[in-house]
Amino acid sequence: MTTNSRRNFIKKTTAASVAISLGGSLPSFSAKSYRRIMGSNERLRVSVMGVNSRGTALATNFARQNDCDVVNICDVDSRAIVKCQKELEKYQDIKTKGFRDFRESLEDKDIDAMVIATPDHWHAPAALLSAQAGKHVYLEKPCSHNPNEGEILIKAASIYGKVIQMGNQRRSFPNVVDGIQELKNGVIGRAYFGKGWYANNRESIGIGKETAVPEWLDWDLWQGPAPRKAYKDNIVHYNWHWFWHWGTGEALNNGTHSVDLLRWGLEVDYPLKVSSNGGRYHYKDDWETPDTQVINLDFKEDVTITWEGRSCNKKLIEKSSSGCMFYGEKGSMLFPGGNSYTIFDLDDNIIKEIKEEHKFDPTNLVNPSEQLDIIHIRNFFDGIRIGRNKLNADIESGHKSILLLQLGNIAQRVGHSLEIDPTNGHILNDKEAQKYWSRTYEKGWEMKL
Repeated sequence: MTTNSRRNFIKKTTAASVAISLGGSLPSFSAKSYRRIMGSNERLRVSVMGVNSRGTALATNFARQNDCDVVNICDVDSRAIVKCQKELEKYQDIKTKGFRDFRESLEDKDIDAMVIATPDHWHAPAALLSAQAGKHVYLEKPCSHNPNEGEILIKAASIYGKVIQMGNQRRSFPNVVDGIQELKNGVIGRAYFGKGWYANNRESIGIGKETAVPEWLDWDLWQGPAPRKAYKDNIVHYNWHWFWHWGTGEALNNGTHSVDLLRWGLEVDYPLKVSSNGGRYHYKDDWETPDTQVINLDFKEDVTITWEGRSCNKKLIEKSSSGCMFYGEKGSMLFPGGNSYTIFDLDDNIIKEIKEEHKFDPTNLVNPSEQLDIIHIRNFFDGIRIGRNKLNADIESGHKSILLLQLGNIAQRVGHSLEIDPTNGHILNDKEAQKYWSRTYEKGWEMKL
């Protein structure tokens, strides 16, 4: 044992002895806090950015881990900070600090990781700043607002040596992992076609009116890296999804989950050709992205992937509002929205069915798979403690899946199909489409490695 390791060992055992001897005499010393003190030298301390809805669900899931403390929470909505702090009191004894500007939290040298659950336009810029500040990153999908940002994050993970895990949690669902392995082992022969879908009944967002910014909201910081626009009353907190300036539409909002499984199962990376058809059909309002969309992707491996999104018609496919189906030479394989799968023969007979006992609601906007998400969080911890090669959903694989849908959205916006370089996913010979590869940033917010 080296001198340093011996000294650390003595320090840890001494601290543990003190904790044991004092534990029964301190009235505020609970079993929960004792567990935290005992593991303090190995605990992960995290900050969560964006806690209005999904972020609070993530914060509580992280706080429930015995080897993790949620130390800071960050949000431009002062009400969300207070609400999240109260929720966290149920799961941990320590009181979190609240920050309007997440950059103040990044200055905390004791923070190990940043959890990001903000609007899409913030995902990549916040992840980059976090990695540059020496923090690991748990990043909700999509990992980027545009393709260029995803490529920057791949480089950032390497340059700064930090773990960046994307929140495509199905990569960690046990039954899904087993099912994908069965698929790769040839249970339905060679799979050559994959179909994904998402369906919901979303209401109109109306025509927004310019109005005074609410006192609880920092509108300038909410926009952050995006060029400034006037505040309207139908953007915050959810409808930003349907504006190209901040969001990425239903394709990346919910299509990510099924398309990522399809790419994973079919073992493909970048397509040869991408097309998209659809539009905003159901209502006449401020909603810009498609409420009805079909994206088609052809690959050099003689494989095709298609994704169907219906934001305003919840007619189920295969009895599920979200999911994907693989079609092969000997049958087909269904993965609905949760942690289950079914295998069919060519005559549509069920030959194997694996069910999940936990209830899963893909239309739950906040926390559709709480218990299963913990597995993904634990994998993130493994990536930090053991190495990035342990990640189920590293930033490179996340970017590749996100890129497929970003290319679909670009094809939709330019109104024609795209030819793609299958070695890197870049658009070929199309200046109009290339304009959407990156974005313009508010001055001073440009992403720089």
